[in-house]
Amino acid sequence: MQYNPHTYQTRLKDFIIENRYAFLTVDMGLGKTVTTLTAIRELLEDYLEAERVLVIAPKSVAENTWTSECAKWDHLAHLRVSVVMGDERHRIKALTTPADIYVINRDNVQWLVNSQMGWPFDTVIIDESSSFKNPQARRFKALRKVRPHIRRMILLTGTPSPNGHMDLWAQLWLLDMGQRLGRTLTSYRTKYFKPGRSNGHVVYDWILRPGAGDEISEKIQDITVSMKAEDWLEVPDLIETNIRIALSPSESRAYKEFERDQLLTLEGKDIEAVTAAALANKLLQFTGGAMYDTEHGWHVMNDAKLRALEDIIETANEEPVLVFYQFKHELSRLLERFKALQPVTFSGEPETLREWNEGKIRLLLCQPASVQYGLNMQNGGHILVWYTPTWNLEQYQQANARLHRQGQERPVLCYRLICEGTIDNRVIDAISAKDTAQESLLAIIRRMHAENSNKTWRH
Repeated sequence: MQYNPHTYQTRLKDFIIENRYAFLTVDMGLGKTVTTLTAIRELLEDYLEAERVLVIAPKSVAENTWTSECAKWDHLAHLRVSVVMGDERHRIKALTTPADIYVINRDNVQWLVNSQMGWPFDTVIIDESSSFKNPQARRFKALRKVRPHIRRMILLTGTPSPNGHMDLWAQLWLLDMGQRLGRTLTSYRTKYFKPGRSNGHVVYDWILRPGAGDEISEKIQDITVSMKAEDWLEVPDLIETNIRIALSPSESRAYKEFERDQLLTLEGKDIEAVTAAALANKLLQFTGGAMYDTEHGWHVMNDAKLRALEDIIETANEEPVLVFYQFKHELSRLLERFKALQPVTFSGEPETLREWNEGKIRLLLCQPASVQYGLNMQNGGHILVWYTPTWNLEQYQQANARLHRQGQERPVLCYRLICEGTIDNRVIDAISAKDTAQESLLAIIRRMHAENSNKTWRH
């Protein structure tokens, strides 16, 4: 296929070439993969500034996306891509196969760094770099060891700070080894944050100091480009609708009693929550319709959300519906309740993806973590339902972007099932607050580019 880039794609490509460190916070659907590959092709062949390129990506993206993008476009088809996955024997074979670009899933980064094969990569691309936001994670520590041997580092993400500005430090360290935000997390935290909730010397959360957000944005704006899809593409709206569900009086009473006592006995089995995190998880199980006991069996508590989903499916008038669930008991009950529709479970399989995009699947059931990256599902439908809400902003935005992306021809209807007076409301509020904080960061960066450069494409 002939590649005819949008103006913004050409300018993004030029930004990558002109900057040894590049942080591209680009919305899903803007074609960041083909843009990055085009820049890499020029660095390999025209500028001779890259020799061996490594792409680190989520598993589903590493398996399919980078290889298929090269094969798709005429100007990239000659590039040799070796996918470093599978068992150790296959990974070693892939690493020793002559190629221009090597692609590995992020869970194998530690193995790669610690292997006896040395570190041959001068250019590294991290796709969905927010997965390296935790400086205590093994994948970050492994990559940190070899960072001095990397000449060019490119980070790609649509969600750079899903939980706030604290998520930025590790990602920026991988770019510049601490030049902009400090060499250690402690120094970064001390300069830009103040302690929030604490117990003695233990601090549970950190609060951004007044004005610190602007300071951080100013520090990183020279190597950062932020682009929102709505500024560059005519993508149909994402219409989010909260379907508010009333539990029955007895169900509401049982919910409140468990929230208070953190213990419930059903059919001789105990259901308990010993920590605040466990309680939050159990309460989400309750609103989803069932709860797990201490022996991993589950007990039905209500069918409120099943009834609400029935109404959505009925009003969809036989349009395909994509449902995101959280717990295995939800999947079991969904498969049973809607068996007449022949529901299909999906975790990234190519054949199922093809059937969905061809309109052959009426009801598709997905665990959002398994499909949140790199899958184009916009041709199969425009209706999605969050059966149980997620605390994870990145997961929420990425999962929605399976349908709400370039190529979608209709407004995407996103229904969120919310049991009134329950933890569901708090989850939705938390997601909204995180989204506001992240968008504030990106808006500041776009404004700074507009003020400091005549290249208006960066705004």
